[in-house]
Parts: sequence; structure tokens; C-alpha cells
Amino acid sequence: MTTEDSAEKVHYICQTYVAKPIKGSDQVSLQIGKQFQYTTAAQAQERAEREARSEDCAGADAYYVVEDAGSGEVSEPTFLVRVGDVPDMDAL
Repeated sequence: MTTEDSAEKVHYICQTYVAKPIKGSDQVSLQIGKQFQYTTAAQAQERAEREARSEDCAGADAYYVVEDAGSGEVSEPTFLVRVGDVPDMDAL
């Protein structure tokens, strides 16, 4: 086994949400809009803050996950910032 096989890789992600009307109701549901991957936490956080100000975006998350290169397993997300309307933590 090489060092690369046991290395961990961090993925920094900005994920946006859009509000979609629920048929037969006045309520809306949040659905994933776009996902962007970055090399730094700052880049992901800046994009989330910028996207959340957009008219067609209900909200955005910036988070990171850690991938074990050997097994392919990915950690639970660690949130850097949550802006606007975003799903409850339990819904993720």
C-alpha cells in the first residue's frame, strides 16, 4: 500500500437551493439547484454568499467533506456557511 492509497482528500463544495412550488399547496420545497467544487474553503464560502444574493437562488451552503482515497468513503458534511433559505440539518 502506498501513501496515496491511504490519503484523505478534502472537497470544498458550494451547493445552491431553489424554491419549487408544491402542487395543490401554497407551500414550496427546497431543491438542490447547482453544485460547485473548489480547492479552498474561502472560495466555496464566497461563492455561496454570492449565489444566495441571486434572484433565482433561495439559499446556499458552503461545506466540505473528507474522502478516504483508499476506501472511497466520504465523511458527513461540515458546514462553513449557510446563507438564505436552506434545508434543516435533519433533512440532509
